Amino acid sequence: MVITKSRLVLGATAVTLSTIAVTSLGIHSRGQALFKASPKELVDEVWQIVQRQYVDGTFNQVDWLAVRKEYLGKSYSSQEDAYTSIREMLKKLDDPYTRFMDPEEFKNMQVDTSGELTGIGITISQDEETKKIVVISPIDDTPAFKAGILAKDIITKINGKSTEGMDTNEAVSMIRGEPGTKINLTIERDGQAKQFEITRARIEIHPVKYSTQTTPAGKLGYIRLNQFSANASREMQSAIRDLERQRVDGYIMDLRGNPGGLLFSSVEIARMWLDRGTIVSTIDRRGEQEREVARGRALTNKPLVVLVDKGSASASEILSGALQDNKRAVLVGSQTFGKGLVQSVRPLEDGSGLAVTIAKYITPNGTDINKHGVDPDVTVDLSDEQREELWLKQREKLATLADPQFAKAVEVLGKEIASRGMTSSDKK
Repeated sequence: MVITKSRLVLGATAVTLSTIAVTSLGIHSRGQALFKASPKELVDEVWQIVQRQYVDGTFNQVDWLAVRKEYLGKSYSSQEDAYTSIREMLKKLDDPYTRFMDPEEFKNMQVDTSGELTGIGITISQDEETKKIVVISPIDDTPAFKAGILAKDIITKINGKSTEGMDTNEAVSMIRGEPGTKINLTIERDGQAKQFEITRARIEIHPVKYSTQTTPAGKLGYIRLNQFSANASREMQSAIRDLERQRVDGYIMDLRGNPGGLLFSSVEIARMWLDRGTIVSTIDRRGEQEREVARGRALTNKPLVVLVDKGSASASEILSGALQDNKRAVLVGSQTFGKGLVQSVRPLEDGSGLAVTIAKYITPNGTDINKHGVDPDVTVDLSDEQREELWLKQREKLATLADPQFAKAVEVLGKEIASRGMTSSDKK
């Protein structure tokens, strides 16, 4: 998920399952609408927003004017009738990320500035091709994470109900619930079905964890970034400054399993590592491009390696792509998730909401990573069995030399430090 601070825009990547759905989105609904539109007016309001903003001017080969005539020609006796028609109307676009949310669903996309959420702690998406509900990533140390849910797991059943034909809104509504209650998920992984019973909980999220590590490459600063929430850039800044005071020789930033979050957070963090250069560009249906650039205020110029995997999505791909294309960092790990679409989230007159795909984002070199992802500079793939062993069963080995991806990052970083011919004593 990606959202700009001022324009309420998010990457069409996922929904975080909690009572606030997407905890890090800068979205505020109108609450109780001052003016409640009639059902037909609400249908037309949604049509108009899509007409003005949708990323594809052909509306995915749909006669959008004819759709308006069809749905405004109907009679509506209630808001629920309008909601049903709106969902039918949007389904014609065949875009799982352009979606309608009734007032309750939209309320669950509100910002929680405390960084606390209630749920099981996974981020999901509907696969654009298969339409299956897919896990982008579990959030570290949450019930889903501890239960063993992995990135790219396919959710086939929720409490015994098939997810076939289900969109993310419905999946969220079924999985979300009160702390202490249980949810049963059937997961497809490598063609095999697995059952998970998970207890929902209240989750406090601290996006940044860091430490120093003495390695064969020298004294390294290790920074684990779990998601791009509203306080991530502040915590990242504190981590870098503290590690600089400790005079580390270089850095490893771990974005593995990071499903994304706020676009402005990823841009701010990129600026902490980059003095100059483009960070990301977005392109709308008119081909108009907006760019975010570095402003010459990097906190350090020391060597940097970024760890990525198939659970690194959206804002993680923006940050890693920016650092890679600007030759600021070496990427180590496996191909990232591949989500490069952008949505605008709009409150509607009756307190419901609409997310509509309005653009795509590209890396500084012009790479469209949607569906493909970012390719690492040094590939170190792990099997699902290896990942499960490392991230769940033997967590103490994570970010140690017993972690194959981390070990390779240390090797790569050591070569970069040696090539610069500098030690911690003569770095600023």
